[in-house]
Amino acid sequence: MTYSENNPRPGAYRFTVADKFAGLRLDQYLAESCDSFPRSLAKRLIDIGGVHLAGRRMRHCSQPVSSGDSIEVFVDNQPPEPMLLGNENILYRDQDLIVLNKPAGMATQPTPARYQGTVYSELQNLLRDSGRKDLRPSIGMVQRLDRDTSGVLVFSIHKRAHKKMTEAFRGRNIDKVYWALIPGRPQNEQGKFCSHLARRRSTNLVVSVARGGKPAETHYRLLQALDQVSLVEVKLITGRTHQIRAHFSEAGLPLLGDTAYGGPQTLDDLNIPRQMLHSKELTFCHPVTGKEIGFTAPLPKDFTTVLQNLDGSLNGVDA
Repeated sequence: MTYSENNPRPGAYRFTVADKFAGLRLDQYLAESCDSFPRSLAKRLIDIGGVHLAGRRMRHCSQPVSSGDSIEVFVDNQPPEPMLLGNENILYRDQDLIVLNKPAGMATQPTPARYQGTVYSELQNLLRDSGRKDLRPSIGMVQRLDRDTSGVLVFSIHKRAHKKMTEAFRGRNIDKVYWALIPGRPQNEQGKFCSHLARRRSTNLVVSVARGGKPAETHYRLLQALDQVSLVEVKLITGRTHQIRAHFSEAGLPLLGDTAYGGPQTLDDLNIPRQMLHSKELTFCHPVTGKEIGFTAPLPKDFTTVLQNLDGSLNGVDA
């Protein structure tokens, strides 16, 4: 989405319907009450689930508004067209599990600004029984990836698998391997970060704290050192929110493209499109059969493009 004087910037916009607008369609009301929401944009924001009436997400542009209604419009910094998942994104599927190769830029779970185009909503579409469209699929969200992180992501899709998968992730019985690009070079070719992490309310970022927080342990090893950056393999012992991003940032090695945690958005004339973090491998025991299974997601094009532009050949490294 391109922001200008006539387009809304990311944030929350709140309205109270005046008497003169009572009876208008929801999309028409937004267009009439605010220049930043032309009717075409208002329709798209409603379609993706970014418009809430009296605290409820609205999905129909034709919904009439009444005098005194409270309306909230949430706008994120992504295009208003929803991202889609297809069969090409499915790494594995059986009656109990589905494993995806998540594209970067796609939120895992719904946000106030959107429902459509999230991994969760797309899973509903992928799993829905064509013969029983009224039957809502059972989805256990046992793992999450940040919107701009790509790679392997698993969900349980049967009630008998939900509890065991949740216990496996909580009990650290999952091997999670990520690849990341960081500026410079770590002091040691392999090492670990251990701290207690907590979210700072003022910035909504995660930081290490002396008291409180949750224990977090991150292991890494150097895969390839280039002139300006390093490719590292990261293994998570715990799975805290923003754990990799916070630990590398605090070590003075914020991920390329991770501007929230101080990572560079450009190197020389090269633009870094997002945080360079990819969920490469996931290994765990199947919750029903007990058999160990593992999955690998190849590096996406944007990641390999950045590497190639920085003279990373990946010789001897299995991408």
